[in-house]
Amino acid sequence: MTTPPLTDRPAHAPYEPRLDLAALAPAFAKAQATIGAAVRASGIEPALGELIKIRASQINGCAFCLDMHIQDAAAMGETAPRLHLLAVWRDAPFYTDRERAALALTEAVTLVATDGVPDDVWSAAAAMFSPQELAGVLMAIVVINSWNRMGIATGLTAGIYHRTAEHP
Repeated sequence: MTTPPLTDRPAHAPYEPRLDLAALAPAFAKAQATIGAAVRASGIEPALGELIKIRASQINGCAFCLDMHIQDAAAMGETAPRLHLLAVWRDAPFYTDRERAALALTEAVTLVATDGVPDDVWSAAAAMFSPQELAGVLMAIVVINSWNRMGIATGLTAGIYHRTAEHP
């Protein structure tokens, strides 16, 4: 099965965003960043947060977010096998039970229109995380899904993100 392109723009086209959301709607961008900061303060491990962001971005097809979060995860010390096999995490031996529960929840919430969030997926995550951590995991999933939709809609492309001290 081949995945259709997300835009009609050829892959080699120069980067021309449709809209600079941060410049045109700074209050929205700031609010989104504030929620992201709250997620980071929720107690979930930063590396787990990056796995959540990468998996949701894979499902949603957000090349910009994939590029960003793979760079960020690698800078945190994430290994190449875990990054390369994240799309097939169920069949790879590299993920902990805690990560598996978060990844299953990530998939269910990202694809919520398909099957909702099944009780067994929620229960597995609730067994692995404290209520505060589970709230952080859920919000991490919600936030990256929102960023993915903004990135895809505004035409952000891979290759323009460069890590800085402000965004480690």
